[in-house]
Amino acid sequence: METDSATDIQDAVHAVEAAAVVRLLPARPRLLALGEPTHGEEALLDLRNELFRQLVEEEGYRTIALETDCLAGLLVDDHVTSGAGTLDEVMERGFSHGWGAFAGNRELVRWMRAHNDGRPAAEHVRFAGFDGPLEITGAASPRQALTALYDHLAAHVDADLLPCTADTLDRLLGPDDRWTEPAAMTDPARSVGQSAEAARLRLLADDLVTLLDTQAPLLIEATAPEARYRARLYGRTATGLLAYHHWTADTSSGRLARLVALRDRMMAHNLLALAERGRVLAHSHNGHLQRERSSMRMGGRPLEWWSAGALVHSRLGAEYAFLATALGTIRHRGVDTPPPDTVEGVLYALPEDRCLVDAARLAAALGDTRPAHRVSPWFGYAPLDPAHLAGLDGLVFVRDAAQGRAGRADLSQGVTRGR
Repeated sequence: METDSATDIQDAVHAVEAAAVVRLLPARPRLLALGEPTHGEEALLDLRNELFRQLVEEEGYRTIALETDCLAGLLVDDHVTSGAGTLDEVMERGFSHGWGAFAGNRELVRWMRAHNDGRPAAEHVRFAGFDGPLEITGAASPRQALTALYDHLAAHVDADLLPCTADTLDRLLGPDDRWTEPAAMTDPARSVGQSAEAARLRLLADDLVTLLDTQAPLLIEATAPEARYRARLYGRTATGLLAYHHWTADTSSGRLARLVALRDRMMAHNLLALAERGRVLAHSHNGHLQRERSSMRMGGRPLEWWSAGALVHSRLGAEYAFLATALGTIRHRGVDTPPPDTVEGVLYALPEDRCLVDAARLAAALGDTRPAHRVSPWFGYAPLDPAHLAGLDGLVFVRDAAQGRAGRADLSQGVTRGR
């Protein structure tokens, strides 16, 4: 690497801290997203926790949203705001994908509860899941979302306006295991999503959401803001799940592309709803938060769709900012020193163990050099696409994702008591 180029690259590097992030952005965004190239690496979760704590305490962000079940996440939010349930309970029941077992997620929830304790509600930091109730093997039953929305409306509007009775809803839903059949992900014939009952439920869900909208003046007078927010969440989730189940039963060649796009649509709508309430910090895979079109191979075929970040950006514009994260090594996963002609390799040559990079300046410093796309030996890690570099708001680089918890920061040291 030439000396001038190396100096320019070093000049693009900053400490990973809230003040440096703010200086990197033209304005403080309403929704600031931090991506990760793989899930479950505690080094990345520790960094996220430290940075998000600073952004809450120094920049006034009031919601932390993670890529986990939006309905289960309500249990975590109740815990961090009011102390409901124990930490063990909310880590077990408040996270999907098994992510309640990650020490970094546990530490984040514990810190949020400590931060809120003794503060007025207006100063609380809230928790949210923004993924749908989805797992790799399929989607949840729409029962929880549909019945919660129905109960909210039944408690406040004329019974004559409801599109059906609670008994009818229960009968159409049937046993939950009809909806959660794991084999349906690979065999559309095993899905209930295009049955007569499912088709009727889609119409009823639309009618219930419409009723929620048309009765807004009454509901504003009769219910608290949090109850109205959750009712809209139930409506989005019910309609999203029913659409997801419908296309799970599809047999066309576009089936999988529709399913991944529907998931990101649910994510985007949840993030936009959170942003309506105030400033949000979001954490998810880079592929869900990027502005560019996402791609992957599934079922032996390439898929492309617009990510949640792209959909959110199309609505929020400059109010959405995205910091991608890149990794040098994950040696316990077989991901060793990156080749020097990749973006990861260029950053790995720097002395910093972790840093915040001005992505546009890095791209300019590289000039006409076109970094190679790193190839991962492990399916669970997605290297940075060098074509996306110049379009990032910033890039966080972590040199080594070491196995284990040695040296983990304790967020309790950053809890600032006060009013």
